[in-house]
Amino acid sequence: MFREMRRKAQQLSREECIEVLNTATSGVLAVLGDEDYPYAVPVSYAYDDGCIYIHGALSGHRHDAIMRHDKASFCVIDTDDVIPELRTSSYRSVIAFGRATAVEDEEKLKALILLGKKYSADYEEETLEEIRTTFSRTCITKLQIEHITGKAGLEYLKKKAM
Repeated sequence: MFREMRRKAQQLSREECIEVLNTATSGVLAVLGDEDYPYAVPVSYAYDDGCIYIHGALSGHRHDAIMRHDKASFCVIDTDDVIPELRTSSYRSVIAFGRATAVEDEEKLKALILLGKKYSADYEEETLEEIRTTFSRTCITKLQIEHITGKAGLEYLKKKAM
């Protein structure tokens, strides 16, 4: 159902893909938007056990698109160091495909705590207070990963081999 990567020698392992998801701080969620135009939006997220959790509002373009059509993709660029003299870059990126749904109750709370730990680890008490006060007006979107691939540029692989 999903395409295989064309440049297999540059393909990241599943473990490396998960490492990228765990270390990167932003990604781009792509959904089928209004009038069937692609809608790609930069987001903050947390990864856990085959799922990407995204914090957002209870309404808006992204929310409406997901409610209409649950298939989505998510892309993260972990590294992108331009090498001008070689007219290339040293990069590593991941793309995941899956189904997006809004989560509630315990799973929503778990996701908010994960996001808090990722972005504000030193502010646990403040994060829990914010969760308590904003819980009812916050939407958490879960992208259940069905397929994931990652790729490293040749210059990244050369640097890693050294």
